[in-house]
Amino acid sequence: MTDAAPTRLVELSPAQKQVVVAVKKRGEASAEELAEALGITPSGVRQHLAALRAAGVVAARQERGRPGRPTDLYHSTDLAEAMLPTASVDLSVELLDHLEEEDPQLVSRIFERRRDRRVAQARTQIAGKSLDDKMAFLAGMLDEEGYLADFEKLPDGVYRMTLHSCAIWAVASKYGQACTTELEFLREVLPEVEIERIAHKAAGAYACGYELRDPSSSRA
Repeated sequence: MTDAAPTRLVELSPAQKQVVVAVKKRGEASAEELAEALGITPSGVRQHLAALRAAGVVAARQERGRPGRPTDLYHSTDLAEAMLPTASVDLSVELLDHLEEEDPQLVSRIFERRRDRRVAQARTQIAGKSLDDKMAFLAGMLDEEGYLADFEKLPDGVYRMTLHSCAIWAVASKYGQACTTELEFLREVLPEVEIERIAHKAAGAYACGYELRDPSSSRA
C-alpha cells in the first residue's frame, strides 16, 4: 500500500508548537481559552487546531451543558509527545527490549542507575537551599529535560508539581519501571517531604502530577 508519509514525520511550525504546549498545559481547552492564553484570535487558533487535528497531534470532544451550542474541547494525543522537543535521553525501546531478552532484571537496574545519577546531580545543586528554591530548581531541571514542568504553592502550604509532557514517553508507556523511578527520584532528592502522585499519564491522565507536603510545617 502506498499511504501518505507517516504523521510522525510532520514538522510543526513554531505557532503550532505553541498551541500544542498550551493545550498540554491545560489538559483540555476550547479555542477561545487557547486564544486568550496565546494572545491571538480564536479564528487563528482554530486554523492551527484544524491542522493539528488532521495530523493526529490533538483530538477533541464536545462538551454539552454550556449556554449555546456544544463546545469543542481539545486535548493532546500520544503523538504530541514525539512532536515536542525533549532532552537527549539515551533510552531506546528497541535496545531495552534486547536487554530484557538477555536479562529481565537488567532493565530495572538500568532505570535504577539512571535515577541514582539524577539524584546525585540534583542533591548537589539544591544543598542548603530553602524548600521554595529546591522546588524551583527541580521544576526547572525537569522542564529542561523535556517534561514541561511547573509548580505552584497552594494556600495550605502544599506544593503541586505538574509534568505536562513526558520526555521518555515511548519508554514509560511500555516499561513501568521508568515511572516508578521518576517518583523515587523526587522522594530521594527531597527525603524531608511527603510526596504523593495525584495524576499519572500512564494511567490515562493528561499529565503527571505530584503533591509535596512538608510535615514540619503542619506542626506549627
